Amino acid sequence: MTFHSDAIMNLKKIALIPLVTLASACSPLTLVNGVAHFYDADVIRDVSYGDDTKLALDYYLPNKSKIDTSVATPVIVFFYGGSWNDGDKKDYSFVGRRLASQGYIVAVANYRLYPQVTYPDFLYDSAKAVAQVMTDIRTERFKDWHADDRVFLMGHSAGAYNTAMLALDDRWLQSQSLQRTSLLRGWIGLAGPYDLYPINLEDVRPVFHYPDYPPNSNPIEFVDQADVPALLLAPEDDNLVDTQRNTYSLAEAMTRLDKPHTMLTISGTSHITIIGTLSPLLFFKGSTLEPINTFIQQHSSGMSSTLASEI
Repeated sequence: MTFHSDAIMNLKKIALIPLVTLASACSPLTLVNGVAHFYDADVIRDVSYGDDTKLALDYYLPNKSKIDTSVATPVIVFFYGGSWNDGDKKDYSFVGRRLASQGYIVAVANYRLYPQVTYPDFLYDSAKAVAQVMTDIRTERFKDWHADDRVFLMGHSAGAYNTAMLALDDRWLQSQSLQRTSLLRGWIGLAGPYDLYPINLEDVRPVFHYPDYPPNSNPIEFVDQADVPALLLAPEDDNLVDTQRNTYSLAEAMTRLDKPHTMLTISGTSHITIIGTLSPLLFFKGSTLEPINTFIQQHSSGMSSTLASEI
């Protein structure tokens, strides 16, 4: 990744912010989302994809003046984490803005949470969100961004589970008349739980009907269908989702079956900061952005590397 002089200067300015004072007045998410306005993006908020008010998504679109109209613009649908108990798309504008600054069309999607729903309802919601994105990017409203006709899925923690299930198991996208192998260019999982059972977290157990875990609900069970390229990113130190049992084991199973994937451990990161490194406030941690850019460039349809080389 190339650091331009003006970007480095801006990062130095950010680094001089009195973080202790800010942190005392703001939540960490408020802080990272505030700083994220450093990254320019056109934002379309609260696009509904269902009857429930929770079923909505936000778009973050790259600056049109920087779009290379000779190639298709990659599209990413992002699902956040929160143990299927908590979370909202507005808390992840820093993800949308940072990725849009790289030249990608980004949709940050809500999905219904426990106790309103349990497995598998949030997977059907996630598939509906993808279907909405596929409809929207073909409309007049999005024509200036020259969207690709295939998408990348990306998720963190519980959102990485949703992403993995949509990418590995035909049922969910088929419920929206979509075929995963022809629709998806790739999927990106950050600190995901890919081998769930037994579940130790008390707040997650009822989500998956403990102790009667539903059959065919574990991503690692579908490794023989892992034909969509995957980027698996693991934190160096994760005290919530066991990296060896989940990311490493899934990668090892993919290797045995010769399935397309890349697995990387991001130095200096935890379960939370592996997604937080998309904020410039954590630029001193290992980079998740660099492998994401590399993966998308490798699996996109002739994407220009100009934007993705910029911070």
